[in-house]
Formats: sequence, structure tokens, C-alpha cells
Amino acid sequence: MASSIYGKYTKESPPILRLVTYAEPNLKIRRTGFVVGNKVVDVNVASRFFMWNDSPDLERDEFSSYYAPTDMLTLVRRGEGAVKHLDRVFRYFVDVLSEGRSVRGPEGENFVFDLGQVEIKAPLRPGKFIHTAGNFREHAQEGKEAGWPFPIPQWISFLKNPDAVIGHDDNIVKPHFVKQLDHELELAIVIGRKVKNVEVGKAFSAIFGFTIFNDVTARDIQREEMKNGLLNFGKNLDTFTVLGPAIVPKEYIGDVHNLAMELRVNGDPRQVGSTSRLSVKIEEIVSRYSWVTLNPGDMISTGTISGVAAFRKPDPTPFFLKDGDVLECEIEKIGLMRNKVVDEK
Repeated sequence: MASSIYGKYTKESPPILRLVTYAEPNLKIRRTGFVVGNKVVDVNVASRFFMWNDSPDLERDEFSSYYAPTDMLTLVRRGEGAVKHLDRVFRYFVDVLSEGRSVRGPEGENFVFDLGQVEIKAPLRPGKFIHTAGNFREHAQEGKEAGWPFPIPQWISFLKNPDAVIGHDDNIVKPHFVKQLDHELELAIVIGRKVKNVEVGKAFSAIFGFTIFNDVTARDIQREEMKNGLLNFGKNLDTFTVLGPAIVPKEYIGDVHNLAMELRVNGDPRQVGSTSRLSVKIEEIVSRYSWVTLNPGDMISTGTISGVAAFRKPDPTPFFLKDGDVLECEIEKIGLMRNKVVDEK
């Protein structure tokens, strides 16, 4: 069951709308929810409960199905209207649950669960995931200083494999043929509306929100692939795209260019940085890669901060991930994502 999604940079208070995909504990059906303290609240049922008390004359089921849908991709497609509605529902339940009130759905169903009762899944599986690199100059500099044989210029890009997506508390599987398994903590941008060739000044309006991304990488495979100028299997094997624990709508993020970032392995801080160290703006990233049509639910990453295992000196070997290692990826305001490394059986 789900472990805590809070850490040193992400607290329960002040309340932030953290949207999750969770497995309903009885039927194991995936549904959208939001987190209030250590509770997961079902988005759709909470909306109907709220409207029964706030707007009894409206068509509660129809309205909630539209603005509080049961799947995350549909919610993202609903955009600003859904966020405005869910903001009201979320704040209502912050008060209700802080008072210790017991609530049931319109049909008597339970729709508020302890985090420990449910599984938190990857928030969504993007239609396409554009990975970018070289946007944190400290990462490029550490590669140069470590003697990495290939340069890391700005605006490197490649596609991530949606089938490799896993979420919070899922295991990262280390294939038997991979000897140098590495981590890369990144911020992922969730696209909220269809755009193409969007101007920098309008690009932020195309964003729905943000989540955490761990770009798991087999460095030994990557090194061989890059001899031909490719980035493919070294970053796209099963379980190598880790997303979660939540999507936070952009309205709750504040200054996206000033978020603390940290990745820990067995409690040891390995990557520590901030989005303030980006050498390009989030809007520039979205604008640049909108030369292909971006659709709601697509994602774009920022690239990673410094501190990856491959660039450790004098010998990176002890820092590569191994069976039993526990990774904690945290970005301020979004949450903490925890995963364990296991050897492939």
C-alpha cells in the first residue's frame, strides 16, 4: 500500500491540490483522487457530495462526470474549468476532514481512504513523452569534468517509452545485463491543451501542471548507443520511466523556476538542486518542442540536475544502483516519490 508522499520539502500544510491516480482498495479499479493530509479522496464522488450540499439544483452526476472525471487524462483535457471546480471541492474537504467528520457518498459508499489503504499509481501514461537534456548546465559541466566521452549540449531531445512508465512505490527492475544503473531527477511538464508552434509568451497557457520524473538510465548501454548518436534502449527499458506521485496544477506551483529538488539513495542525498538553475525557461522548452503537435496528457521533461552516479569521481562504481536500493525523488510542492531497485528474476 502507498507510503507517504511527503518529505523535507513537501509538507501537508499549506494544502496543495495534488491529483493522483489510485487503485480503489476493493475493486482495484484505477480512479482519480486528491490528497488531503494522509487521506486520498475520490475526485468524482467528492464532487457529487460537495454539489449535493452546495448546488443541489444542478445535475450533479453529469456535472461531476465532466469536471471531476474518474480518469486523469480526461481530467487534464477538461483543463482550467476542472481545476477551478476541484479547487472548491478540495478546499471544502480540507475543512471537512480537519473537523474529523465522517462522510459517505450519495449511495453510501466510502470515498475517503487512508494512504496506507490504496496503491498510488503513475498519475497518467503520456501519449508521447519528449525528454530533453542539457538544460541544467551544472549537469553538463559535471559530465565534462568526469571525462564523459560525449558532450551534453543544450536542447538534446529524444522520446521516452510510455510502456516503461511506473509510479510511486513501484519497483525499478534492474536487468541482469545492466551493470551501470543510474538515476536522473527531473521535473516533468504536463501539457493541458493542444498546441503547435506556440510562441514563448503563450506557452505557459498550454501547461496543465507538473509532476516528478526519474529518468532511470543504463549507462553502459547508453555509452554504446551514443557512439552512433542515439539514445534509445539505455533509457527506455521496462520500468525506466518513473512518474509521480501526483500532478500539481500550475496554479498551485507558484514560481516554477524556484523549486527545490533532491534525490536520495538509501537516505543519502545524491542529487540536490533547484529549478532556479535551469539555463532555459519552462516556457522556452514547451515552445521549442511544439514543432510537433502537443496534446493534453503529453509530457516534456526539463533534463536532470547534477549528481548522477556516472559522473562521480574518482570512481563512480559504488554509486550505481543495485538490488535493494531505495530511491526518494522529491520536488518542492509536488511531493515525494519512493521506489526500490530489484534485480530482474
